[in-house]
Amino acid sequence: MANELDEMAGPVNVEGRDVAVIERQLPVRVGVGSALFEVLLWCLGIVPGVIFLFMKIAARNYFLRLQQKLQAEASEIDNYLEQRVQILQNVAGLLSKAIDLDKDVMKAVAAFRGGAAAIGTDAARNAVSRDLDAAFGRLFPQVEAYPELRAHSAIADAMQQNRYLQQEITAARTLYNDTVAQWNADVYRWPTKMIVAARAGYTTRIPFAASAETKARARSAFF
Repeated sequence: MANELDEMAGPVNVEGRDVAVIERQLPVRVGVGSALFEVLLWCLGIVPGVIFLFMKIAARNYFLRLQQKLQAEASEIDNYLEQRVQILQNVAGLLSKAIDLDKDVMKAVAAFRGGAAAIGTDAARNAVSRDLDAAFGRLFPQVEAYPELRAHSAIADAMQQNRYLQQEITAARTLYNDTVAQWNADVYRWPTKMIVAARAGYTTRIPFAASAETKARARSAFF
């Protein structure tokens, strides 16, 4: 029998294929079969029914703990993003005294100072991350154009801190996405967790998604 997937014969998409995170939360639903299953357990005797009742309580507590874990991991990302905002403001302040910064850069800094960097929801978190990447993307090329600025210890330290924070944000997002994947798998784990999730009105969660601008920059030439 021939291989169902034959890497030698194809078909092959020579142009490649890009992927994207779908911005949609799926509600968890159970049908009549789940209700009949619970009724059957009680019909078999009080012991199976009580055991399943305690299993549902344990599942409910599990989801509550997992939600708190997601909150803590999201907060960790927020902390790193807030530090990047502070670095952007500090570097822009130092550079504005030495060179005429691009107006778009100063607008971005002013927006963050004015409270546009408020974080809290996944949408706001992604928006702040996207705007920070864009602001740093316009700021640092101007630094590179002035060798004397690159030698400035405070600016050099800020650039190093920014690189470090980018790595930490990536690691924190990976941890957050792992927990999101765990949640999305568990809400569909029938019978106990899926029944509890459906009765509680839970939905799947959306993992971190890179912006179109970030994806485009990742495809560009760096060297």
